Amino acid sequence: MDPDPACYENLAIDEGAVRKIILDYLIHNCLQETAEAFVACTGMKYSFDWSAKLDKRKTIYAHAMEGNVLKAIELTNELASDLLQNNEDVLFDLLTLHFVELVRSRNCTGALEFAQKELTSYGNREQYIEKLQDVVTLLAYEEPEKSPVYEFLSMDHRQSVADKLNKLVLTHHQLPATSSLERLVQQVSVVRYCLKQDCGKDGWAPFSLTSFLKR
Repeated sequence: MDPDPACYENLAIDEGAVRKIILDYLIHNCLQETAEAFVACTGMKYSFDWSAKLDKRKTIYAHAMEGNVLKAIELTNELASDLLQNNEDVLFDLLTLHFVELVRSRNCTGALEFAQKELTSYGNREQYIEKLQDVVTLLAYEEPEKSPVYEFLSMDHRQSVADKLNKLVLTHHQLPATSSLERLVQQVSVVRYCLKQDCGKDGWAPFSLTSFLKR
């Protein structure tokens, strides 16, 4: 069961803290214009300059989200030349995403040449073999969108890779890889899980953000 909302809905909440959480979420997700409008609307005071770093990160994130992967890689290398080289999982995801974008545009020759040049070295590394094989399989289909591995062409996959790159850049700027709001939800989930474990079948159900938002 879920706790009765009456148990907490009258608890006093620091409005300033809530605003900071919202601003943190907007900055974390590169929503610069919205963040600036939110600050102006609420009259918030802040003592840190986030706009300069956000400008660069937002541009990198936007290119990744638009499928301009090589440009996103180029800008990331300009920001820190060894950042991707030291984080090969993210680099591999970006390179395979560029391959996918070439397939999406029906540039099969370009995709094949890119795979031979940039992806071959991953073919003998166990942690990358399965995904690499799945991605390259897209070339075997006239309509890759109808292939068994069509999910690589989805916007969800593109966003997943863009989010990984965004978190990497955040870490480079010595900022948390997840937003305060996300960490709050994670903490609530863990607390509810522990309560469930302690109280057994009579304890509270695992926290569901979807169910909570329906109230």
